[in-house]
Amino acid sequence: MATILTHPVIPLTLGLILGQKRLPWPLVVTGMLAAILPDLDVIAFKLGIAYESAFGHRGFSHSIVFAILVASLASIFHARLRSSILVCWLFIAFAIISHGLLDALTTGGQGVEFFWPLTEERYFFPWQFIQVSPIGVNRFLTERGWRVIQSELLTVWLPCALLLLSAKLAAYFSSPRKSS
Repeated sequence: MATILTHPVIPLTLGLILGQKRLPWPLVVTGMLAAILPDLDVIAFKLGIAYESAFGHRGFSHSIVFAILVASLASIFHARLRSSILVCWLFIAFAIISHGLLDALTTGGQGVEFFWPLTEERYFFPWQFIQVSPIGVNRFLTERGWRVIQSELLTVWLPCALLLLSAKLAAYFSSPRKSS
């Protein structure tokens, strides 16, 4: 899995690109939290649920159906998130789906159950370039954890920063300038 430090970067980047008028901060912060939500499935290990189970790690909580359900629930609170129902629903669904997409780019684990409950098959992308994160704080605070952070900085954070910079520069140079 990618780390809980990196999953929120995707919705944050989109929020910064689109701006507060389109994606208000309460919605962006909720999207950042929603992007972490699927990894609460690590509790399954403590409950004795096997990794490969549909209810194990990277199982149903990483599925498109899960994203749809959570986005539907979150959209009930669209007014508090200062957004329309549709924008709220789309952004939260996107944030959760982005979690599975990042995990499918990692170098380890057993894949992602994108299409649960239709199938329990797990998927990876053909390109797996994000170092898989160890599970647990003690395992993370090691040399391996540092290699994972370096990998994520290079393969997720840097591209997001470049995308954000490109979008801001494009907006700046395409906006009419006032002459002094």
